[in-house]
Amino acid sequence: MQRVIDLVEHNLFGQARARLLEMNPVDIAHFLEDLSLEKSLMLFRLLSKDSAASVFSYMSPEQQKYVVVNITDREIRSILDELRFDDTIDFLEEMPANFVKKVLKNADENTRRLLNQFLNYPENSAGSLMTIEFVDLKKEMTVKDALKRIKKTGLDKETIDTCYVIDNERKLEGIVTIRRIILSEEDDLVGNIMETNITYVYTLDDQEDVAAKFIKYDLMSMPVVDNENRLVGIITVDDILDIIEEEATEDFQIMAGIAPVEDKYLKTSVLTLAKHRVGWLLILMISATFTANIVQRFEDVLQSSVLLAAFIPMLMDTGGNAGSQSSTLVIRGIALGDIESDDLPKIIVKEMLVGIVVGLALAGTNLLRLYLQGVSLPIAVTVCISLFFTVLLAKVVGGMLPMIAKRFNVDPAIMASPLITTIVDAAALTIYFTIASSLIL
Repeated sequence: MQRVIDLVEHNLFGQARARLLEMNPVDIAHFLEDLSLEKSLMLFRLLSKDSAASVFSYMSPEQQKYVVVNITDREIRSILDELRFDDTIDFLEEMPANFVKKVLKNADENTRRLLNQFLNYPENSAGSLMTIEFVDLKKEMTVKDALKRIKKTGLDKETIDTCYVIDNERKLEGIVTIRRIILSEEDDLVGNIMETNITYVYTLDDQEDVAAKFIKYDLMSMPVVDNENRLVGIITVDDILDIIEEEATEDFQIMAGIAPVEDKYLKTSVLTLAKHRVGWLLILMISATFTANIVQRFEDVLQSSVLLAAFIPMLMDTGGNAGSQSSTLVIRGIALGDIESDDLPKIIVKEMLVGIVVGLALAGTNLLRLYLQGVSLPIAVTVCISLFFTVLLAKVVGGMLPMIAKRFNVDPAIMASPLITTIVDAAALTIYFTIASSLIL
């Protein structure tokens, strides 16, 4: 790519264009990301009509906006003509309203009507993800007729791997794979070889539910229907992979106590990053005052044996880590659809049993360590019993909170490490000082 830049700087545009056209559009888009906007636009304009549309679909929203603002209406129209319909929707959804108007102005009347219709679907819904570029067939067609239609219309479609059988009112009746069509006899009817047990989604279904169905049924594409079961579009697996990445990233951020950030890390300003982090940190800092109050309430216990204070960090850290382990597994199970709301009693029992086993192992190991260090028996027993009950409680709480969140339609990822650690810290200190009051004072 450096060679391409050198060629452009020496006005050898023909050679630079030839080298660019040898590359994968994804690689070109990623390379343009690392250049200044001016240079990226210069190289973009060297691309052929087909390549420009492909590269444009992989660009960041910032670059896409810069390109459209700085090219002619004719060039905009050329990109829209070649761009996949769902890529056009994804692009427009990221742009402000006045910018969208400029783009729509350069689309033909039919495309403009369809784009406006799709842009009205709620964000993160199946309707906002789908494309209208699919092959539809009628069940009265013969295999020979179906192949003719695929050859005639399939070139501009998102996929021809699966064809969709509809009636005269566009109601979905079945699906048939291109493999099945090719391997069938020419005079076989499509209605006789199609599958009628169809997995589909509605236009207003949430994208996370759509992604779960793709994973569950191992699909490459899925039909989208309206409330009257009329086929309005399809969703392909490449779009779902983006959704899975987006949802996973959002969950990771929430689990770390960060409000979700859509932009890439290096392209996000310091103030934006700080704004998305400070909220949870303030909440957790204020909630930590409960821990301070517990220490103050048991001040007499600490004064009687100052050594007790040395084991507080170990208890709190172990409890937080134990709770995080449980919550991570449960949140992951919820995300994959392996765990349902009705499984809460099973989760509690399982985490309680795990907590007993892990708690005994940690308490036993700690008791041996304290004995070898010469710690007095009452303090050693106090620490180990507290450790056991802290781990047991942390495992149960870590498993319960995400399930409770799901039951109240709250993102389970919110009930992750930071919040669980705060709750378990307060509980661990209460257990610790209560046991110490009984065994030492």
